[in-house]
Amino acid sequence: MGPMDAAAYDAWYDTPRGRWIGMAEFRLLSRLLQTQPGNTLLDVGCGTGWFTRRFAEEGLLVTGLDPNPDWLAFARAKGPPEIRWIAGDARALSFPDRSFDQVVSVAALCFVEDERRAVAEIVRVARRRFVIGWLNRASLLYRQKGQGGGSGAYHGAHWHRPNELLDFFSGLPVRRLAVHSAIFLPAGDGMARTLEHLLPHTLPWGGLVVISGEAE
Repeated sequence: MGPMDAAAYDAWYDTPRGRWIGMAEFRLLSRLLQTQPGNTLLDVGCGTGWFTRRFAEEGLLVTGLDPNPDWLAFARAKGPPEIRWIAGDARALSFPDRSFDQVVSVAALCFVEDERRAVAEIVRVARRRFVIGWLNRASLLYRQKGQGGGSGAYHGAHWHRPNELLDFFSGLPVRRLAVHSAIFLPAGDGMARTLEHLLPHTLPWGGLVVISGEAE
């Protein structure tokens, strides 16, 4: 994907529906990460940096990592200057153990070949908590966008059911794993927004399913 694709992808978050979805997901991720201002955070598969920038606004010391140089160039140009942007592979993170207070990844591992290895790497570099979001096969979003290889930005993504995702953590030094999800009705209309506030995010049917936990 070239620089134009990065701009188009990021601009989606400026649309009313894109902004609503992005902020609903961000609020859930932020709550589960339990960050304090001044904490260090790694965003694995940061793409154009939309979520990375939101976390920086919370007063965190953020590093965004992505394999795509065009998307990183876009993210760097968009700023702010205090975010560190690094080209890298989620399956072989170039950081020592326990390098970051928290590690987050938002619907990025779905595009990685060996997801289990990427999960192990995220756990390895996390000092306190990690929060990983995947595309949920048990969601309305999957029925609309995921079938037959996926459409648009979802093309080629792996979709998983929540219980499959928990299997990725078996044998890793983690505790207090929890499953949450967001975006129950992806239309983003008034009904969708009302339901998103009323339904508990512990329900596993949202388009983004999130596994959180603590590194031991």
